[in-house]
Amino acid sequence: MDMYDAKQLYDRLKVSEREDETLDLDARLRAMNGPLLAWYEEHARILPWRENPEGYRVWISEIMLQQTRVEAVKPYFERFLEALPDVASLASVEDDRLMKLWEGLGYYNRARNLKKAAGVIMEEYGGKMPEQYEDLLKLPGIGSYTAGAVSSIAFGHPVPAVDGNVLRVISRVTASREDILKASTKKWMETHLRETMPRDRASHFNQGLIEIGAIVCVPNGQPHCAECPLESICLAKRHNLMGEIPVKTPPKKRRLEDKTVCILECGDQVGLNKRDDSGLLASLYELPNREGHLTPEEIPEAFGLDPGEIVELEPVGPAKHIFSHVEWHMTGYRVRLKHGIPKSYIAAGKEELKTTYALPNAFGRYTKMIE
Repeated sequence: MDMYDAKQLYDRLKVSEREDETLDLDARLRAMNGPLLAWYEEHARILPWRENPEGYRVWISEIMLQQTRVEAVKPYFERFLEALPDVASLASVEDDRLMKLWEGLGYYNRARNLKKAAGVIMEEYGGKMPEQYEDLLKLPGIGSYTAGAVSSIAFGHPVPAVDGNVLRVISRVTASREDILKASTKKWMETHLRETMPRDRASHFNQGLIEIGAIVCVPNGQPHCAECPLESICLAKRHNLMGEIPVKTPPKKRRLEDKTVCILECGDQVGLNKRDDSGLLASLYELPNREGHLTPEEIPEAFGLDPGEIVELEPVGPAKHIFSHVEWHMTGYRVRLKHGIPKSYIAAGKEELKTTYALPNAFGRYTKMIE
């Protein structure tokens, strides 16, 4: 279908609605179906997980896409599927190997829950990905959106998949002023979409809504209303409310924490710590760090170093990393040692940083300095 034919099709599918004859809520949602499906067939991006939307692949992609941009996910998805091509391999992978495969994606609990869920699938479903929404919802790390996405995209079941993109699109189409961060708003939307979505086209319907939210009815900046197949029925567009809708509670201010980070080096070895099994960045490896911004004179005592072992202590500048609720403001030092990494640290080979030890992005500015 060329662009001219597509435009003619969208025009035929658009809903004629006079100002004094407004559609009720469910009628407005049903009116989306035709234009949305036609638009998606024409404009769907080519993405690796869409080429073969099998249950395991859809699941992995949806977990990776949480809190992460599509373009950033693509190489991770390919690498992950090559190393762990099925539920069985994921269930049995060593934790350090899993963390290394996930390194750079952040929100590492997502990977831990993937492995836990894979174990449940092996034990309770014989290694076969469950396809029903209710069964998927019982798995660790899977909420209503992911359960809906896997069930509809991989298996065609008519269940909604409401993420931030869908919340924004539907809020604008219906001119809803309900707070999209409230669970009740999401539940309300899921209920009405379940009743009005096309039962035989659930996969394309859900993906179409998500796609519009990602590339047309965008989260930041002005939406591209002229390119949207839902423009004719969108109440936010009609009443020029795009800047006011969706309504979202302002986020709480992040807690600020000062850190001092040391790159401890001796020859081809680097000193690492392993974080505790719970809390922020649980069980990941890290560059040694301490609370506060320390001076060069404070480094030896704070990091348990013999001053006589220090060949060079070089400031390497500040760095910042933002977590969801915490913001780290870091200052860094490179410390070269004479006779080895102290026994209180893990002595890791620099080549092993590429293959074995998963270091979070929080330390990215400093890990890039390691030769």
